[in-house]
Amino acid sequence: MAGPDSVVPGSSPADETRRRLVVAATLGFAEHGVHTASLLEITRQAGQRNRGAVHYHFGSRTGMLVAVLEQHVELLAGREHELLAVAHGRPDTDLASAVEALVRPAVELAELGGQGRAYLMILAQLVEEDPAAMDPEVVSALERMGGYDAYALLERRVPSMPDDLRAERLSLVTAFILRAIADRGRAGEQPTARRQLDLEPFAANLVAMVVGMLTAPGP
Repeated sequence: MAGPDSVVPGSSPADETRRRLVVAATLGFAEHGVHTASLLEITRQAGQRNRGAVHYHFGSRTGMLVAVLEQHVELLAGREHELLAVAHGRPDTDLASAVEALVRPAVELAELGGQGRAYLMILAQLVEEDPAAMDPEVVSALERMGGYDAYALLERRVPSMPDDLRAERLSLVTAFILRAIADRGRAGEQPTARRQLDLEPFAANLVAMVVGMLTAPGP
């Protein structure tokens, strides 16, 4: 994945500026929040002297956020579609295959490096927000990832429980999945980090943990 200091061959100066801004915004939104990260600092990190570069290329903070989200829409939606096809072929009692459709695309995205993990941290922020309060363009970008189809299947397969408890558990496991995957990647970059599971055992264990969380006895 191209970093902020690299140049994509064949790109125009305008395209290259836009790409650098998206790379810088991905890191800035992940670290400082999609609503609070400094657009001026993002512009500086992208190597741009024009203070109005974000507004010129994206129109607004929301426009930049949509551009950030669109980076991996096709990758996530395509992989989830494959996994959902497998899950739909399993019995309705098979919760693990539905969880797999959420976990695997995120695990594979994190393997792309720091930008992939930053992207997951941004998603972890957005899933905590009320879609009704979001900008329609942001909601549209999130819908194109396909996550709503996976959640619909997951909701059907979660054991019977009160609606408010189900909603709470789904919200918590979503944040848990995204942060666990992103944290694994960050820890792996530290020379003093504890020994971690290899990718496949990690993904399988994460699926098993989420299934356990969703099927735990109610309070």
